[in-house]
Amino acid sequence: MTFSNRYPRTLPPTANVSYRSFWQYIHVDILLLTGILMLIGLGLVILYSASTNRVAVIENQVFRFGISLVVMFIFAQIPPIVYQRWAIWLYMLGVILLVAVLIGGHIGKGAERWLNLWFIRIQPSEMMKLAIPMFLAAYFHKIHLPLTLKSIAIAAIIIFIPVLLAAKQPDFGTAIILLVAGSSVLLLAGLSWRLMGTLITLALTSAPLIWYLLHDYQRQRVLTFLNPEHDPLGAGYHIIQSKIAIGSGGFFGKGWLNGTQSHLQFLPEHSTDFIFAVCSEEFGFMGNIILIALYMCIILRGLYITMNAQDTFSRLLAGSLTLTFFVSFFINMGMVTGILPVVGLPLPLVSYGGSSMVTLMASFGILMSIQTHRKLLTT
Repeated sequence: MTFSNRYPRTLPPTANVSYRSFWQYIHVDILLLTGILMLIGLGLVILYSASTNRVAVIENQVFRFGISLVVMFIFAQIPPIVYQRWAIWLYMLGVILLVAVLIGGHIGKGAERWLNLWFIRIQPSEMMKLAIPMFLAAYFHKIHLPLTLKSIAIAAIIIFIPVLLAAKQPDFGTAIILLVAGSSVLLLAGLSWRLMGTLITLALTSAPLIWYLLHDYQRQRVLTFLNPEHDPLGAGYHIIQSKIAIGSGGFFGKGWLNGTQSHLQFLPEHSTDFIFAVCSEEFGFMGNIILIALYMCIILRGLYITMNAQDTFSRLLAGSLTLTFFVSFFINMGMVTGILPVVGLPLPLVSYGGSSMVTLMASFGILMSIQTHRKLLTT
């Protein structure tokens, strides 16, 4: 009797078996997690100096990271099919909460962004960063691709309802991210370049109307972006001081804890929106390269997960979450360096604060779910 007869095959000869690792059993993508933890660690180092060596700030940030990591782990355990089934309900709940914010929201920093629910205070616009791409991905998965004019029109309505509600608060920065989150799904679904060019042309031609609809402070931000030196001690002060900090860092920087712009209080919002300027001043060009490299490692892993997703819903959702993360840090660095208007977006995983951190870590959990819930046996 031959070896093959004594020990018969239990699988077809053409079967390709991949065995689960420990990380797959707990639904954690170790490469993505490693990049996230490295970025968090560097962010805490930068934040300690940006907060003028206040230990309490670091303790609060570590606590928020701990909560966010738990949220990420929970979201990673949920199979993508569950997100697909609940997408429409999550979207509808988010829209209802956004309307509730306009009716009786809590005002913070001049905008009605928060909703008090007795025992907790929530920011519904953060929820929509996940709900919009999730609902659009589920919609396109159901109707099948390619896109049609009808499906594009329905998708536009799905996107613009929460975008307009967020802009009405007003929260222009979050409205831009919501627009990016939805538009990225359309782009990944196969939106033609001709139609994209048409939409961009329409947006440019409607610029006068958009200018009329902007609030006074939003118009001032655009004018400041075009000429910050026009009001160097007023509206242009933030960006001018930010450029000074970035330029003074040189190639290798002034050294950790040796930044003058932040420690001498010249740089406003140096722990939140303008923390990239602190990194530039203290660690210089090389420090920025390392920071950007960590961001790109996370993005490349997200794109890898997108390309290996096994259905339309997972691919569109993973791609949208990854592109939204990219645009978030690109806009922050762009506004700090003066190539984009200031819109009040934090630097992901580095800036102090917790309102957007939980949403961001939840999106990483969804990416891990898509990667680790794939079928491992193919024939």
